[in-house]
Amino acid sequence: MKRLIETLKNIWRIEDLRARILTTLGLVLVYRLGSFVVLPGIDPTQLGALKLQTAAGLEGLLDMFSGGAFSNASIFALGIMPYISASIVIQLLTIAVPYFQRMQKEGESGRKKMNQITRWLTVLITAAQGPSYLFSLRQTLPASAFVLPGTFFNISSVIILSAGTLFVMWLGERITDKGVGNGISLIIMIGIIARLPFALMGELATKLEQQGGGLVMILVEILILVFVIMGAIALVQATRRVPVQYAKRIVGNKQYGGVRQYIPLKINAAGVMPIIFAQAFMFVPLMLGRFNPESSSNFIKVFSDYGSFWYNVTFAILIIAFTYFYTAVTVNPTQMADDMKRNGGFIPGVKPGRKTVDFLDTVMSRITLPGSIFLAFIAVLPAGARLIHVNSQFAAFFGGTSLLILVGVVLDTLQQVESHLLMRHYDGLMKTGRIKGRAGSASSI
Repeated sequence: MKRLIETLKNIWRIEDLRARILTTLGLVLVYRLGSFVVLPGIDPTQLGALKLQTAAGLEGLLDMFSGGAFSNASIFALGIMPYISASIVIQLLTIAVPYFQRMQKEGESGRKKMNQITRWLTVLITAAQGPSYLFSLRQTLPASAFVLPGTFFNISSVIILSAGTLFVMWLGERITDKGVGNGISLIIMIGIIARLPFALMGELATKLEQQGGGLVMILVEILILVFVIMGAIALVQATRRVPVQYAKRIVGNKQYGGVRQYIPLKINAAGVMPIIFAQAFMFVPLMLGRFNPESSSNFIKVFSDYGSFWYNVTFAILIIAFTYFYTAVTVNPTQMADDMKRNGGFIPGVKPGRKTVDFLDTVMSRITLPGSIFLAFIAVLPAGARLIHVNSQFAAFFGGTSLLILVGVVLDTLQQVESHLLMRHYDGLMKTGRIKGRAGSASSI
């Protein structure tokens, strides 16, 4: 406790870090307040049916990502997911379209162009999802809940929902630039944390109503949750060290002396991005089902229930596929081999050049497989929790997107705070060792 108090004092002494933390808290407060601002023209006292519908199922998961804004019919109801969807499209285009590949290689100027395209694509996606959300509101809420129905309400609400998503995106960018941690990731995490107390209290009330063993089951569930969190932390921090020999001096073609270092290759180099990408795809059937809920096919019904067998099988396969995809995008063996060769380094027993590239690519492929499988396993754990009669809202924290985002973002944020402390010669947050984030620095979502 004494060490914790001293660390907090050190954090407060660093003016830049103090300003960043206060800025982050202020922007997060704005986001949380905005999630309770109901769309103009809707009676906030008649949202009970919407809250009941989003209490479970895939819509409950969507409500969790938005921090409750979805069930509040808020101006932030669409949350940050349209931006995530736009980012997925741009990432896919970067692989397939030469124009985007050239932009990616242009450095900072290319990154700015891609960010601008992502923003415009976000506007288009929100403009498409806005009418779907309004249609869902009409199907769920009584007619008396709409104070000003009509064309003007529809157009103005779509504009407000689009502006709300863009404002949340802007808040995330400001947190990244002026605050602590990756802003988009932090906003998603705050929305998830906001639902945790309600989920925990709901599970506690359910178990206490049972006759005999209810309190014991709560303790067992919390114990299981602790083990899952430990597994998620291990997945985020696990690495495979590849030895690299660097020469102290080179005379002609001969290397003299040398020092051995290691390349820490992450078991899960993609972080939580594969599970977010896969989750965005799994929301598509839900969006399609809203337009005609009465005649929705069995396909849409099955894939709108995150507890169904085929939903989880498809979800797991998508996560494994996206893990390989995103690892291929973020980890470049050719660049790593060129950097080693340029600095006089080589992997013992492997020739520099193409052989080194093939070796690194093989290692990444082998360590990514168990990492992706374990990632998929954690992602489908909420379905298993529901089978043992855990409340659907609390079950979402037994793994899945919510838990991995919480673990990854918390570690990344703490790592940034620790880097500020160590840079100014203060002790870090841990007594021994250093906090390791998802990719050595704040990963972006």
